[in-house]
This record gives sequence, structure tokens and C-alpha cells, in this order.
Amino acid sequence: MSKRIAGPEIERLIQLLAKVPGLGPRSARRAALHLIKKKEQLLSPLAAAMSEAADKVRICSTCGNVDTADPCMICTDPRRDAGTIIVVEDVSDLWALERAAAMNVRYHVLGGTLSPLDGIGPDQLNIRTLIDRVAGGEVKEIILAVNATVEGQTTAHYLTDQLSGFDIKVTRLAHGVPVGGELDYLDEGTLAAALRSRTAF
Repeated sequence: MSKRIAGPEIERLIQLLAKVPGLGPRSARRAALHLIKKKEQLLSPLAAAMSEAADKVRICSTCGNVDTADPCMICTDPRRDAGTIIVVEDVSDLWALERAAAMNVRYHVLGGTLSPLDGIGPDQLNIRTLIDRVAGGEVKEIILAVNATVEGQTTAHYLTDQLSGFDIKVTRLAHGVPVGGELDYLDEGTLAAALRSRTAF
């Protein structure tokens, strides 16, 4: 049993920080100590920001994005192409695509992937809302931007099947050689996908 090195409030701060992805117990202790040392500049403003976020953050009932408004800013932006929806597994994927700023479209967050072994079926994901959005008639293309994992591809196939009755185009992200990538450093699966997804030059 490890010795306590600080009061219960600090121990609780460390335990909660350790639950943040990317922070283990050691990193959580260092982060907590840094916050405490910079109490006025960091700890107090962070506590206030977290309290405000806890009060105001909402899940968009249309797409599943995280925002302070429902519907979110992306869903209510009239400049976006409402006819194209990019389907992603998680909000972090949506944010990554937004950072790339490649397309000015709408999104749909599934909240995970199909995984029967983990008890995650269609009812546990945000699929029904996607079907309802497509049934509204405004959507012309669905872009499946799920991860190239077994679960991701299973989910993509399931969604393609569910959307087959609608007069829309269903596409997926290309898989293969990344920009700036060297063939010698790529795994066999990536190279095989790149060859299958080859395009005219």
C-alpha cells in the first residue's frame, strides 16, 4: 500500500487527472503539482472553465457533436453543404476533419463502432438519427469516415446496407499511402489498401 503524500483534496485531483486519456498516475501527479504551483494563473481559471463547461456543454441532437448550443454551430451554419454528411466514429474525428478544412459540409457522430463482443449493437450507436436525416430528402451523399479497423469496416458495411434503399451516394475515405509517406515504412495492409484504391494519374 502506497503512502499518502498529500491531503485528500490533492489526492482526488491527481486521481481524476489520471483518468484523462494520455495521463497516467505519474503524469497526473506532475500536472497536479504544476497546477497547484500556478494556482492563480492556471488552477483557479481551469476550475472556473470546467465548471462553466459542465453547465453549458450539450450534445447536438442532430449530429452528436459537442457544443454549447443544440443544434450545434456546424448544423446551424447556412454556408455548409447540407447535402453532404461525413459520418465519423467520435467527436475527436469530427474535430480532426474540421482542422483539415478540406470540405465545408455537415457531420454525423456515431458514438463508436459496432462491436458484438463488447455488447455494442446498432441500438447503442447514433444510427437511427442518421437514417432519419437521410429520409428527410436533403442529403445527397454520405461519406463514411470511420477508422480502418475491423469494427470500423463492419460498421461501414452495416451503414451501407441500411442506406441502400435511399437515392444517395455512399462513399468512404481512401485508404493507403499517407501524404509524405515512404513505401518502405508502410505495413502490408496499408500498401494493399493503397493498391486497391489506386486512381488515375
